[in-house]
Amino acid sequence: MRYLALTTLLLGTTLSTMTIAAENEPLNYNIVNVQADATRQVSNDEMHAVLFIEKTNKQPAELSAQITQLMNQAIATAKKYPQVKVETGSQTTYPIYDNDSQKLKEWRGRAEVRIESKDFKAASQLINELQQNFQTQSINFTVSDEQRKKVENELMVEASKNFQQRAQILTQAWNKSAYNLVSLNINTNNYAPQPIMMRASMAKFEAADASGGQNMAAGESKITVNANGTVQFK
Repeated sequence: MRYLALTTLLLGTTLSTMTIAAENEPLNYNIVNVQADATRQVSNDEMHAVLFIEKTNKQPAELSAQITQLMNQAIATAKKYPQVKVETGSQTTYPIYDNDSQKLKEWRGRAEVRIESKDFKAASQLINELQQNFQTQSINFTVSDEQRKKVENELMVEASKNFQQRAQILTQAWNKSAYNLVSLNINTNNYAPQPIMMRASMAKFEAADASGGQNMAAGESKITVNANGTVQFK
């Protein structure tokens, strides 16, 4: 009888402890996931371009010297446009073999110049000058980092307000008095603009005026901020 009484006492103590622990655990009910967006079309204010030269020569040393000279000329020309950022890109040299005899025929070298600027007219004038020796591989327009961050900060506030509005609508739809915010994530999503690809036949810009600068249509990019999280109805 003593053993039975002791077992009953221990069982009752264990059940009481489990009941207290269960009462202390948070109740995960009336939980709803909410998502809201804020989007804005922003004018592209930064221009990026890639130009390249491609030369061939039977002597690799002469080929290297030729490409180096043209690259130095390009950098010197770019100094006339301080509002345009210019840097050298990739540079490669590789052998060309005869298709029939598979003997070394010549060497081919390729080098790139990358251009970045918010002054579209100055950039297009520089490109126009460089195209005396270079070809244009691509041109595209983007939103600058400064402008993007400014817009994203504004959209973060707008997305947060949209999130709260949706949470309130759901609260009323479920006949609840209020809600508590459980978690919230803010994410940005930038859509890259379509680049303007330059065809091989477009060896030169058509001058828009006497200065040689081409009028550019930079277009727009869509910037989106997403707010998603969880609320609990009261």
